[in-house]
Amino acid sequence: QVHVVESGGGLVQPGGSLRLSCLVSESISNIRTEGWYRQAPGKQRELVATVTSGGSINYADSVKGRFIVSRDNAKKTVYLQMNSLKPEDTAVYYCNALTTWGRDDWGRGTQVTVSS
Repeated sequence: QVHVVESGGGLVQPGGSLRLSCLVSESISNIRTEGWYRQAPGKQRELVATVTSGGSINYADSVKGRFIVSRDNAKKTVYLQMNSLKPEDTAVYYCNALTTWGRDDWGRGTQVTVSS
């Protein structure tokens, strides 16, 4: 099993920033894709951003220009820098790791609340 642990959530005012971290137990070279997803109360889980081992990045339209995903291979960590946060960004944020052999693992999530 690949262990995935998110951190960095919290309460922030509208317009503020947060950086989420996702630590995986597996070597980054064995991870095909890592992604950030979020789930707001009463809504389905949705894609926020993904990054592949080849460096391809994909963002949801709702976060383009505000969020930035990056990887630190040495630290086996993927980051989600969230800027210009809006109340509608409030959700539990989950990290997902898809290995090169097809295993799909999720973290337990970290709460992000954007409120004044």
